[in-house]
Amino acid sequence: MRSIVAVFALMVSLVACADDKAAPAAYQEGTHFAVLDNPVRTQNPNKIEVTEVFWYGCGHCFKFEPLVHQWEAQQAEDVNFIQSPAMWNGAMEIHARAFYVAKALGVSETTHQPMFSALNLQRKQLNNVEQLSAFFAELGVDEAKFKKAYQSFGVNSQVKQADARARGYKITGTPEMVVDGKYRVSARTAGGQVEMLKVVDYLVAKIRAEKS
Repeated sequence: MRSIVAVFALMVSLVACADDKAAPAAYQEGTHFAVLDNPVRTQNPNKIEVTEVFWYGCGHCFKFEPLVHQWEAQQAEDVNFIQSPAMWNGAMEIHARAFYVAKALGVSETTHQPMFSALNLQRKQLNNVEQLSAFFAELGVDEAKFKKAYQSFGVNSQVKQADARARGYKITGTPEMVVDGKYRVSARTAGGQVEMLKVVDYLVAKIRAEKS
């Protein structure tokens, strides 16, 4: 009897292993991810770049934030994760500017999550430089420095680059992820946010194998 149980357990284990190995192959171009007609240049060709296109005011992005950073913490050294704000209207451009001002002033760790919470939980109106500078001041950021950085050449350039990047990716919603400037993945096509990260993992492994 024990031998029969052991054989059955071994068969189940082999089937499970076979399913695990087969799972990545189930991710198909045109179904789970899209291949960009014109690849977008990455920041560092020596790394596998994974970009999340997001918006602070997006409830789906707010829910995805802890998941994507948990994923980021598990990545190897050859993966470069970046976040890039989407901007289809004036309010989104203002929030994108806030993102890059925080980077310019070195306060992203202090302001990034509060921006998400302010727009999604507290429903604050942060739609102009005065409202944003006051909000950042509550977090310890000097208002004058914020306003100066807000219209700076560096922030203007980064906003334009992010907008061009999103257009090149042909983003249709947020959050969406782009792997190495070649493959676009969304929760809708992948089957959910967790599945989106699994598809990204598959594509990262694919690119890594091609580079080796």
